[in-house]
Amino acid sequence: MSAAPRGAEAGPAPSRRLPVPCLMLVTDRHLAGGQDALVAAVDDAVAGGVNAVQLREKDLRPAELLLLAKRLREVTAGRATLLVNSSMEVALASGADGVHLPEAAPMVKRPSRPFLVGRSVHSREAAERAWAEGSDYLIAGPVFKTASHAGAEPAGVRLIESVTDAVAIPVLAVGGIDGGRVGDVVRSGASGVAVISAVLGARSAREAARKLRDALDAAWAVVKGSDR
Repeated sequence: MSAAPRGAEAGPAPSRRLPVPCLMLVTDRHLAGGQDALVAAVDDAVAGGVNAVQLREKDLRPAELLLLAKRLREVTAGRATLLVNSSMEVALASGADGVHLPEAAPMVKRPSRPFLVGRSVHSREAAERAWAEGSDYLIAGPVFKTASHAGAEPAGVRLIESVTDAVAIPVLAVGGIDGGRVGDVVRSGASGVAVISAVLGARSAREAARKLRDALDAAWAVVKGSDR
């Protein structure tokens, strides 16, 4: 395990925590069939077991993104953690629980209220930097081949093993995750998974989320049971 992050002495850790084991749905309104369909799918997915939602709609203008964020806040309030990809302004204005940053984005200044800051990483070195700067959780991948990052070479579960060995914060696996692969990444150290098409590309977002939640909880119980 690496040394404690350099930012650890800057102040107390934020009181907000990512729910673990975490089943995170990353949005794609085009795959869902539009904004209305996306909001409905998120509502259903949360009912099925999704406990974190990352709003990731990079082609929306800020005003449109804020409106969508507010709609998702309504359906996730009291039910699931809501994160906004990249836009700190939208995250704060919508009452979201945090912001999710790309690997190379600069660190943000936290608000006074409890607030999550997560980051995508693609290597152990990037994970160590993200932890040192005070990130609360990481999303590592792509682990398997995925249509959302068609040009990216999948890293396999070795990436999850390497990243989770380097940091002491939750790490979610992303990229080509389905029910049959959840156990593999959890056994490799992941505290959950982030998915897009596995839920939004399914006929029923609720049923797809339920199956993923069942697989995740079962794998988590086995891993945590073996730790005792």
